[in-house]
Amino acid sequence: MTNDRTLSLSTVSATINAPIEKVDIADWLFHIPDAEYQRCSHAHIAAGTTTTDDGRPMSINVEMIGDAFVVQHYIGEVRQSDFCRMVSISDSISPTGRNKLQVVWELRVRKVDDQTCEFTNHIHSSAIDQTLAFLAEHGIPFEQARASRQQASHAHNQEETPKFAKSIERRALGIPTGLTNGEKQ
Repeated sequence: MTNDRTLSLSTVSATINAPIEKVDIADWLFHIPDAEYQRCSHAHIAAGTTTTDDGRPMSINVEMIGDAFVVQHYIGEVRQSDFCRMVSISDSISPTGRNKLQVVWELRVRKVDDQTCEFTNHIHSSAIDQTLAFLAEHGIPFEQARASRQQASHAHNQEETPKFAKSIERRALGIPTGLTNGEKQ
């Protein structure tokens, strides 16, 4: 963890069994149905898309990270077929109270061979001034908050990444959401 305000840093990869030419992460991310998002993790509650006041695309993700109910307001800074960089000032509601933190979410795909890609899900959460004030107000040492968030965020990423990869794979192959490769409509 290179940043002194880093709360968590997690990178997990999974295989997509589809040609890279058919994969479009930005299209998937901004069009994933709410129910499909929920299938990608037991901790996912809801997802939808909107825009910022100035018209930039935004993905809203609601989920549990450890014991915190988190509402992510991801603004699409980079939206490409092989790479998306999303940045959120997220609301985190835990038994201790309501707080905010910054989360940078990067989704990347790279070609392995003509029929396979590697999907990488990278999540970096950082304390902002409001986070630090909240921790101080509640007597929570930064290292304790970091350790807790790191464990919860990485466990969450390990669960969702392979399921995100399968969802992206289904979209790339034209398989309706909710179905696996062997199922029929």
